[in-house]
Amino acid sequence: MTAPVRVQAGTTNAPTLMTIDGLRSGYGKAQVLDGVSFSIGHEAVCVVGRNGMGKSTLCNTIMGLVSPSAGSIRFDGTEIAGMAPEQVARRGIAYVPQGRRLFPSLTVDEHLRMLARKTRGKRWTPDAVYELFPRLAERRRHGGAELSGGEQQMLAVARALLLNGRLVVMDEPSEGLAPTIVDTLIDAVHHLVAEGVGVLVVEQNLRAATEIADRQLVMVSGRIETETTSQELANDPELQRRYLGVDT
Repeated sequence: MTAPVRVQAGTTNAPTLMTIDGLRSGYGKAQVLDGVSFSIGHEAVCVVGRNGMGKSTLCNTIMGLVSPSAGSIRFDGTEIAGMAPEQVARRGIAYVPQGRRLFPSLTVDEHLRMLARKTRGKRWTPDAVYELFPRLAERRRHGGAELSGGEQQMLAVARALLLNGRLVVMDEPSEGLAPTIVDTLIDAVHHLVAEGVGVLVVEQNLRAATEIADRQLVMVSGRIETETTSQELANDPELQRRYLGVDT
């Protein structure tokens, strides 16, 4: 399979897939999300911001790992706020968590074959994943602990693809990766968008964020402070410094 062509990965004209409105959540008495609102269609959208702004909490709340205290998450017309993680996954949302969360003793192939029974006749199967990530095919007999950081991230993305969801949520997918591996992940996101899948990416890597998606949602103190474009963010050092802490 040829490498996917990079496409314009975000557009405000995309049909709505998920709408979040006034979302509040946190941990115990500590509120983290403070009225988050935005929509995403069959496109790529990045949520960017400094550490501690609530980006990972947003992912965890969407996926049912954290219960919201207020607000709405409507996915394909159905309210999913407060659903258990397995219910969210069955609705069609796949998750690539920060830290990858692989099984060290299982091989690449064993990770994928665990989900293979539900992929027959669907777009993403283990064989399709190996075409997208040839490096995983080369390393299919290696255990999770034997993989490099980039290979582990490819496997985490591959595992999410096997759920064949309509929306993929990724939390810091480029963290700690070499530029060539980041490019592979960017291409994978563009490949998904070209096939009509929505991709919501939490990202701190400025280059990765601006190449993944045109729509950039800037999170500050648990809220979406502003929405901008990849071009505006990449070309505005003051915006980078103020919202991302980038020292230019």
